[in-house]
Amino acid sequence: MIKPDSLRAFMKAAVPHLRCNPEILKAFLDRGALISTGVPGFAFEYLYTLNVLLTDYAGHLDAVVVPLLVWISEQQPELFHNPDLHDQIHFEAELLDQGKMDLSVEISLTERVGVIPREGGGFAVEHYPEPQEDPPGRPPTSDSTCATS
Repeated sequence: MIKPDSLRAFMKAAVPHLRCNPEILKAFLDRGALISTGVPGFAFEYLYTLNVLLTDYAGHLDAVVVPLLVWISEQQPELFHNPDLHDQIHFEAELLDQGKMDLSVEISLTERVGVIPREGGGFAVEHYPEPQEDPPGRPPTSDSTCATS
C-alpha cells in the first residue's frame, strides 16, 4: 500500500508543527479487505480505514484539516464527489491541557493493484494512481525551520 506513506509525507510537508515534531504523527490500518476486481489474473483492490493519530498536537485543528482535505481530494476524490460517500471521513479529539489535543482521523481508502504474470514465472505488480480531478491546489509549505519553545 502506498497511500499511508503518501499521506504522512504530505502532512509533514504541509503542517509546520508536524514537520518540526514528526514523532507525534502515527498511522494505523483498520478494517482492511482484499477485493477481487474481476479482471483476468489476480488484480485486486485494497479497502481499508486509515487511522491517522496526532498525539499532543499543539496547533489549530484547521492547520491539519485543510491539508488533509487537499490530500484526500487528490488521492480519494470520490469521497468529495459522491454524496453516498460523504460520511467516510471521521475524527475524534481529546482536548488536553495547555491547548494540546490528541486527534484521530479515520478515512476510508481504496488502492487498485494490477497483477500480471511474468514470462518464466513470478508476477509484476502495479499500483494504479487515482483518476485525477481538477484539484483545488495544495497549500503552500513554509520554510523548514522549526521554532523552539
